[in-house]
Amino acid sequence: MERTKKMSMETALRVIFFVVFLGWLIIWVLLPTKIYENSWNDKLKTKLNSTYFGDQGPNLLLFTFPIMFIAALGCVYLHIQQKSKNFNPKSVVNSRRLAFWRRPLLVMAPLGIVTATELAFAAMFIALLIWSLYNYLYVSFIHLDMQKADEKVWQAKIRSVAMRLAYVGNICWAFLFFPVSRGSSILPLVGLTSESSLMYHTWLGHLSMILFAAHTIGCILYRAVTNQMSEVFEWRRDGVPNLAGDIALVFAMAMWATSSTRIRRKMFEVFFYTHHLYALYILFYILHVGAAYSCMILPGIYLFLIDRFLRFLQSRRRARLVSARILPCDTVELNFSKSPWLIYNPTSILFVNVPSISKLQWHPITITSNCNIEPDILSIIIKREGSWSHKLYQELSSFAVDHLNVSVEGPYGPTSSHFLRHESLVLVSGGGGITPFISIIREIIFQSQSEELDVPPVLLICAFKKFADLTMLDLLLPNSVSHTEISKIKLKIEAYVTRENEQSFTDSQKHIQTIWFKSHPSDSPISAALGTNNWLSLGAIISSSFVMFLLILGMVNRYYILPIEQKNNETYHFTLTAFWNIFLVCTCIFIASSAIFLWGKKKNAKELEGVRYLQVPTSPTSSGSQFYVADRELESLPHQSLAQATKVHFGGRPDLKKILPECEGSDIGVLVCGPRIMRHEVAKICSGLANNNLHFESISFNW
Repeated sequence: MERTKKMSMETALRVIFFVVFLGWLIIWVLLPTKIYENSWNDKLKTKLNSTYFGDQGPNLLLFTFPIMFIAALGCVYLHIQQKSKNFNPKSVVNSRRLAFWRRPLLVMAPLGIVTATELAFAAMFIALLIWSLYNYLYVSFIHLDMQKADEKVWQAKIRSVAMRLAYVGNICWAFLFFPVSRGSSILPLVGLTSESSLMYHTWLGHLSMILFAAHTIGCILYRAVTNQMSEVFEWRRDGVPNLAGDIALVFAMAMWATSSTRIRRKMFEVFFYTHHLYALYILFYILHVGAAYSCMILPGIYLFLIDRFLRFLQSRRRARLVSARILPCDTVELNFSKSPWLIYNPTSILFVNVPSISKLQWHPITITSNCNIEPDILSIIIKREGSWSHKLYQELSSFAVDHLNVSVEGPYGPTSSHFLRHESLVLVSGGGGITPFISIIREIIFQSQSEELDVPPVLLICAFKKFADLTMLDLLLPNSVSHTEISKIKLKIEAYVTRENEQSFTDSQKHIQTIWFKSHPSDSPISAALGTNNWLSLGAIISSSFVMFLLILGMVNRYYILPIEQKNNETYHFTLTAFWNIFLVCTCIFIASSAIFLWGKKKNAKELEGVRYLQVPTSPTSSGSQFYVADRELESLPHQSLAQATKVHFGGRPDLKKILPECEGSDIGVLVCGPRIMRHEVAKICSGLANNNLHFESISFNW
């Protein structure tokens, strides 16, 4: 009965979300038309322009409020969904009906892997941009505004085109920041995570930059042909400050130039640090477009600022690192203490910062532990590949540290174990790409204990460069599981060693070394940023800060700005009005987020009182030592069950074109994580018409 009520409530909320979001999109569609310009605009200004919100009123109601409403109510929906915990068999039926829309249709650089759903939405979004540009130009050319008496028609048209290109670029900005809000409630409502939607952020970034660059070129051309070049660097008191737009474009071009694929892959730090110019870009962009117009793009920026500030607050904590295990394959497993009430799903990620290596660098690492099987421990695996991971490996393998300061953000990930909907699973990994599949297999082990759910059989196809890399397979099974629990799952492993033709006995004889760290008073177990009811607390932040913003904004307009305008008989300074909006948004977010974060932190501290965590053992050879190196095999037993399920192939890569089509079953989930070439190959295989039973999903930050 209780479950039925929750499902009914979830359905009702989904309907509300759809209706509100559809209405919001319709407004964007109608915005550039004659209907909106000639019929709606004047009526909206008459009814909504007030002494409290001025000309911001219509945009706040039409563009800002709907998304803030969805974001706040979405937190309630996600809280209900998280508390239910049970896998819904009906979702399997619905998932199969929508299987076609998740199939890869395009696999090509630089777009990457594009599904039918993504292609359809991309086509609709491009259609919206074309529709908007056409209507903006159509309406503006009918009512062409001649700013100067001697201005020619073709000159006015250049100015009109340049301005309308900026309007269309603003549509891209309305969606630009949703994909990079890691803890947002918007993305989970449509089944996305921040890492899976980075592709959309990149597409939108490129589109907006092309449009804004064209806008700037058009404006400069217009100023040049009308002998007004001095206005390019003008900062007007009562209108759009052109200089603010020029400065914003400089920051944007720096970010755009360093975000190319070549620079991002070969000089990641250049891309990483330059991209932090986004704060100045946003500032000068808002100063350029003004307070009223910025309300059209405010929701994405508002939710991003909340997310960014909460991440900052969480990162101030030092996570308690219990132990590190160094594998023979240049890989490190870090084990953190965590709150027993911290819930996350398989394939979730944790952003990690080690100040002793770099105070600014944050790296996304896949979580390999399972919060149901291992309630007190959170584990991640880091393979030595880049400069940051190389320094970390060297620092740990030197055994010269007994404590390591680590800060974390997250975990972030999917809101459900969606892979359980399939009849069977094929997991394809290359190198360190096996890490998300460790968490999936551990979740299947946990779910296999339930009599209500039939867990899918699993085929793991993993490719490694060297034989020593096979030690990563030992991490598939947690220490706490028994042989009986593992026997309930059907697991088959096909391991491929690509650069060796026979077993390297020297590598196989290397042992896994374990380091136990001292605890520090400032260290604390990893817990949700906002406590046990994380989604409800986030909803409280969104709603309370937005209401606070509206109240204070109304008072500032009514009792400060309006008296100044009436006294001086002139419009209040254009830039200062935008500054007020920026200041009030940041202040309200700071107050609401800090208050609820501190309340959640205090509540966490009370709940953690009396909870016992894993104690650091004492070395058997040196009593009193707080850390030791244990030369022994990894104890994620039973090894015997794992060995029986594993078949090792030497000297070649897996023939995926042969293996995948031969998999039997009508509903096979194919999950891939690894090099881009491997992911694209699997996507092409699954996109074939002859392989309708293969349902593809890629787990990666790169496409």
